[in-house]
Amino acid sequence: MTQKDDTTFVSIVHPVCCGLDVHKKIIAACLVFIDEFGNEQHEIRQFGTFTNDLIELREWLISHNCPIVAMESTGVYWRPIHNILEGYLDVILVNARHIKNVPGRKTDIEDSKWLAGLLKHGLLRGSFIPEKDVRTWRELTRMRRTYTESLGDYKRRVHKLFETANIKIDSVVSDLFGLTGRNLMKLLCEKDRELNIKDIADCAKGRLKAKVPELFLSIQGFFEDHHRFQLTSLLTTISTIETQISSITKRLDSLIAPHLNLIDRLDEVPGINKVSAQSILSEVGITLDEFITMAALASWAGLCPGNNESAGKRKNGRSSVRNHPLKTILIEVAWAAVKKKGSYYRAKYYKLKSRRGAKKAIVAIAHRILKAIYCIIKNGDRFKDPGESYLLENDKKRALKRLKQQAKMMGMELVAVPA
Repeated sequence: MTQKDDTTFVSIVHPVCCGLDVHKKIIAACLVFIDEFGNEQHEIRQFGTFTNDLIELREWLISHNCPIVAMESTGVYWRPIHNILEGYLDVILVNARHIKNVPGRKTDIEDSKWLAGLLKHGLLRGSFIPEKDVRTWRELTRMRRTYTESLGDYKRRVHKLFETANIKIDSVVSDLFGLTGRNLMKLLCEKDRELNIKDIADCAKGRLKAKVPELFLSIQGFFEDHHRFQLTSLLTTISTIETQISSITKRLDSLIAPHLNLIDRLDEVPGINKVSAQSILSEVGITLDEFITMAALASWAGLCPGNNESAGKRKNGRSSVRNHPLKTILIEVAWAAVKKKGSYYRAKYYKLKSRRGAKKAIVAIAHRILKAIYCIIKNGDRFKDPGESYLLENDKKRALKRLKQQAKMMGMELVAVPA
C-alpha cells in the first residue's frame, strides 16, 4: 500500500529571470538560468548606476536570454534602469512592502536572490507602469500641482504681510489677487509716493468702483520700506510661478490634444474640469487595460476599504493605500461635485453624511466618480446624471415594499389610490 503524498510544489513560471536590488550608486543582480546540462544555476554581479553601466547590465541579461527582471520601487532610483531596459525586457516593479525577506538576512545580495526566487515562481505582483507618453503627462501635471500649491503658499504670505502692516485691502475686495487688488499692490510697491483717492479710483475696476472710499481707508496702514521690500519680492515670485504654470498648461494642451474628445467626455462629470481631467488621464492612462474591473481600479487608488478579518471577525478595514495622487485628485473633484444643485452626487453625499460623517461620505462620492471615469475611458460611454430624484424614487419604492409586507402580515392589502 502506497501512502499518498500531500506535498504541494510551487511551479516554476520563469526558468530564466533576474532580481535587481537597486540603490543610488550600485545595483546587485541575481540571474537565474538553466545551463547546458539542464541544471538550474544562478550568477550574481554588481553594477554601477551610470548609463554605460546600465547598458552593460542590459547586454549581460540579453546574452543569457533573460526575458524578465524584477526590482523594488525604491524612490526614483528604479527609473534610470527602466529607461535602459524598457523595450528590451519585461520589467516588473514591486512594492517593497510585499516582498520583505526573513529578518536577519538583509544584504544587497540576499535581497536580489530573494527577488529572483520569488519572480521564478511567479509570486510577484507588478506595479502599474503607464506608457511613456502617459508618464510624460504625469510628470507635467504633478509639477503643475506643486507649482499651484506653492503659488497658494506665497499668496497667503502676502495676506499675512498686509495684516502685519495694517493694510486691510482683503477686507474690502473678495479676491486680493484680482485686477483691483493687484493694481493696489503695485501702488504700494512704488516708493515715496503719497496715495490719494484719485489713485485708488484709477485702480478700482468693476463693482469695486463704488467702494473707492473704503479702499482708500483700507490702505492707510503701517506700511514701511521693510514691508515694501517684502511685498515686491513676493509679487515677483508669484508672477514667476504663474508664468511657469501657464507654460506647463500650454505644453500639456499640445501633448493631450489628440485625446481632446476623451477630455471633453470627462469634463461632463460634475466636479471635473479640464485641468482635473488632464490630471486623471496622466495617472491612469487612456485605455485602462491593466485594470480588469472597476474594483481593481478603486483598490489601486485606495478608494475602497481593505480586508482585515481574523477568527471570523471583521476588524478595521482601513485601506492600505494611505496617500495616492489619484485619490487626492478625486477627493477634490468630489468636494466640487457635491456643490452642484440637483445632482445625484450631492443628494448621495448628504444622505451618507447623516449616517457616516462628512469624511467617509466624500470618499464614497469619490469612489462613485471613479466608477463613472472607468466607464467613460474603458467603454467609451458618456456621463448621464440620474439626478437628485433618483434616490427619492428608490426610497419611495423601498417604503412601499415595506408597507406592503407589513399590511400582508396583518391580513390586509395595500392598494394605491390616486392623489
